[in-house]
Amino acid sequence: MGTKVKLTDLLDMKLRGQKIVGVVAWDYQMARIVDRAGVDLVSVGDTVGINLWGQPNPLEITMDQMVVVCQAVRRGVQRALLSCDFPFGPLQDGRKSAVRAAIRLAKQAGIDMVKLDGASDHLDAVTAVTRAGIPVFAQFGITPQTSLKYGVTYSATPSAEDAVPDELLDEMVREARRLADAGAVLLNFTNSGPVVGAAVAEAVPIPVLGGFGGGPWLDGRIRMATAAIGYSADGLDSPPDTYANVARIAFDAITAYADDVRATRQIKGGPRR
Repeated sequence: MGTKVKLTDLLDMKLRGQKIVGVVAWDYQMARIVDRAGVDLVSVGDTVGINLWGQPNPLEITMDQMVVVCQAVRRGVQRALLSCDFPFGPLQDGRKSAVRAAIRLAKQAGIDMVKLDGASDHLDAVTAVTRAGIPVFAQFGITPQTSLKYGVTYSATPSAEDAVPDELLDEMVREARRLADAGAVLLNFTNSGPVVGAAVAEAVPIPVLGGFGGGPWLDGRIRMATAAIGYSADGLDSPPDTYANVARIAFDAITAYADDVRATRQIKGGPRR
């Protein structure tokens, strides 16, 4: 295991122009893998419900569920920084609710920071959580919890048309600055686009990351591990633009396993000796 990543390391990386690598993970084994791969940040996203569990609504995930998922990922992450999302609710319920939720994640899941979606509408909560000693990773732009605000139906794989319109540049810069002033240590600008995203990254002293709709104009990237490796059943019918096609590998492996069982051959995958 390498040296433990610290928040100050991310700030130094922004100053040096070194890109920050973030990954979204939701289980212990994937957490171990991405940590060994040397990523800087592991984020436990509240989209676990729609992406891994098949929930139809991104707002359906609960705090109890997020605690369990964050605990699993915490056990697998030793080197990288660990962030855990608030589900929809604790932030919207007000400052005291947000602080209670952040403390719960810190105590029960051992997170290094909390990610707050739509945080610019709750700056008092950002400050309160920060004052409680828990760093805030603030998410803004077109997100699962703010998509309706921009007239967009959020999906797990937004299209290029979902990027924040260029005419909102000044508003997004102001929003990013307000979040930094409120105490956020890191920003996740979702669907930033090259024009607005570059302006925001230049305007604030803290690192600005992005997933879909992001690019090299930001201080770093964050991608779901499942998306990066092609772990989606949809990839069986339409080869994905990913670094691997794990769905196809899994399909072929399970098909071979079934063939061995039906042919009365010994199967693979037993305990290691």
